[in-house]
Amino acid sequence: MDNIDLHEESTIPSVIGTRQRYIGAAARRPTARKLLQGRGTYLDDVVVPRLAHAVYLRSPMAHAKIGRIDTTTAAAMPGVIAIVDGRQVAALCSPWVGTLKTLSGMKSAPQYPLAIDIVRWQGEPVLAVVAESRQQAEDAMQMIEVEWEELPAVTDMETALDKDTPIIHPDLGDNLCFTRTIDSGDVDYVFDGAAICVEQTFRFGRHTGLPMETRAILADFDPAEHRLTVYQSHQAPHSLQNLYAKHFDFEENAVRVICKDVGGSFGIKLHTYPDDFATVALSILLRRPVKYVADRLESFVSDIHAREHVVRGRIAMGSQGDILAFDIDDLTGIGPFSVYPRTSVTEGNQVISVIGGPYSHLSYRARLRVVFQNKVPTSQYRGVGLPIACAVTEGLVDAAARKLGLDPFEVRQRNVVKDDAYPYTSASGVSMHGLSHQACLEKLKEMMGYSSLRAEQKALRDKGIYRGIGISVLIEMTNPGAAFYGMGGAEIAGQDGATVRLDAGGALTCLVGVGEQGQGTETVFAQIVADAVGAPIDSVKIITGDTAVTPYGAGTWASRGAGIGGEAVLQAGLALKKNIRAFAAALKKRSAEELDVRDGVVIEAVSGDPLITLAELAHIAYFRTDTLPVGELPELMVTRQYSQNGHPFLFTNAAQASYVEVDVETGFVKLLGHWAVGDCGRVLNPMLASEQVRGGIVQGIGDALFEECLYDDRGLLRNGSMADYLVPMASEMPDITVAHIETPTDTSQLGAKGTGESGTGGAPGAVMNAINDALSPFSASVTSLPITPEKILRAMAVV
Repeated sequence: MDNIDLHEESTIPSVIGTRQRYIGAAARRPTARKLLQGRGTYLDDVVVPRLAHAVYLRSPMAHAKIGRIDTTTAAAMPGVIAIVDGRQVAALCSPWVGTLKTLSGMKSAPQYPLAIDIVRWQGEPVLAVVAESRQQAEDAMQMIEVEWEELPAVTDMETALDKDTPIIHPDLGDNLCFTRTIDSGDVDYVFDGAAICVEQTFRFGRHTGLPMETRAILADFDPAEHRLTVYQSHQAPHSLQNLYAKHFDFEENAVRVICKDVGGSFGIKLHTYPDDFATVALSILLRRPVKYVADRLESFVSDIHAREHVVRGRIAMGSQGDILAFDIDDLTGIGPFSVYPRTSVTEGNQVISVIGGPYSHLSYRARLRVVFQNKVPTSQYRGVGLPIACAVTEGLVDAAARKLGLDPFEVRQRNVVKDDAYPYTSASGVSMHGLSHQACLEKLKEMMGYSSLRAEQKALRDKGIYRGIGISVLIEMTNPGAAFYGMGGAEIAGQDGATVRLDAGGALTCLVGVGEQGQGTETVFAQIVADAVGAPIDSVKIITGDTAVTPYGAGTWASRGAGIGGEAVLQAGLALKKNIRAFAAALKKRSAEELDVRDGVVIEAVSGDPLITLAELAHIAYFRTDTLPVGELPELMVTRQYSQNGHPFLFTNAAQASYVEVDVETGFVKLLGHWAVGDCGRVLNPMLASEQVRGGIVQGIGDALFEECLYDDRGLLRNGSMADYLVPMASEMPDITVAHIETPTDTSQLGAKGTGESGTGGAPGAVMNAINDALSPFSASVTSLPITPEKILRAMAVV
């Protein structure tokens, strides 16, 4: 059962100042019936006249020179329209470099849509084959002959900077992409005086997102009007519009990007990919629409990967369990290029920024090194560094508590930043306000029955059954402000806009830049509009994902949809309601202050007596303006923008617990229960918020136990299929209980932050700690994720 606790107040005031019917309620998704009946429109459902299909010949090697290419037989096969190489595409599309000015010293090489002369990862696209059908294109691709000269591959990030390691981009001088240090200046002194110090090395395996709908694009260039329309399964249509205009030399208003239903993203569809640009180039070159849909095998070597880190960490603690300092060294590998335009260093940058973040220690030192490799490029994926930062922090806290013989829950309660201590600046220098670690931990302890679980654990150990309890406390970055990317030179919006319109029949239409990816955005926006204007939710229609009609916005990422997009929707709705009241007041010869709007009817605010319906009012406004006094024409379509400018981003917080059983003979882990309590500001829809947390926890459990992209020493992916790449399945999942604490942010009227990534961020640390708690009688621990049976047995010296 899910719960909502109201932090510090018995009730949360209404967002809109009057009766609030939908915001805060568990409204069901208006789009559910459409999707359940198979009426969604995903990218591959889109068909246009004269459509051609593209496939990409990808490098079979991690690093090689491209030699002779023979396309003679392939070009003559039925249906083949064109076979296009990197130089042809480069003549249409300018290269890009994935760096930001704010990341001092960062470097990456120019990248092209199709490789020219050299390939630098297995899966890099080399040739495009275009045919009348996908099958014809694939058949022709099999007949292309390419001579490859294999080059040494840089695969091990721990040796990437050694002097005898080949340099992937000789012009850059070495394989170092970026480095950063945070240092409070007193870390060594604090460690020297600490009661105990614990040092551990944490390893995190690469993995990828695997949304149900793979990446897909349909580009349609109209040479007559010199206009480009791109249908794409993506998270940020306006960002794509900007990039396609920039690199293909269009005016931005000559590019339209349409993102219809999107079958999951998780950050995988946030970035730009070489084959995206290549597909647009093919449409321009051939002057006809071209569709490309990645198949699942391609996805493993073309979609971004994430999370490949080795983190060496130390914690200093006093004799009573006070956390004194953290000392961190993070090494991460990102592939041969930094992904454009958000870069590939953001993950590592966030790791060292938020390690130790929930705790009130004063001393902190961290070094980040980001290195190039001949592997699939990495970039932001759901959680963006949080699973790593949380697992390192919480793993060190547990290890130190165990060394002191202290209860790990009590150590956390002792050290978290107090709920009344905000605003607060962490030891790493990030500013936080309005968090509730104490309230979350208190609720978590009660919800999971911590004391009873400990008693059960002890009793079962006496019988040779080894169970463990793991806790994790985390902070999550949400609602990035205008300076997050813009000041670095990337044209990624920090704001979002919304338009709310009263239609002629009395219904409401809302157009907003934040799109739907399956997380329930359209439901939440409909709730906000209904309450802001005063209308039934069934009368609200949400339109997203079309740069030609929706206000400019940054799209869906960094848990910003509700907090930034939702605030824009709220302000547009409130402005429309104000106009409706003023118009009704003029018609009824009353003061606007005397009127309210409720359930689609303008009423007298005090008595509640109905005066005129929104349908009647709209009919007059649109069709009987001849009856209106001069100057009384109403504005019944309102646009508002919102940007969170008070802070670079807003932090949310959460606490999680995992209960597991480890079979010490086989190393298998059974998940018995998982609990999560989070504070995402105002909870707009508790059912959807809980769904987001649960889905994130499942992905986080995948991080902890199952998912890893395995490479050989030549840089070739060994498990690039769903038969070999393990993902968590329903039968392996525990019951997941979710509760919410509400501390609305004061940076917006809506008060919402975000919750889309906290589940992913906290689960790996909680599961890892639970496993190590189960193994503690054997003085064994595992800090390499995913935690496999083999790793557990090795830690116990069984194999």
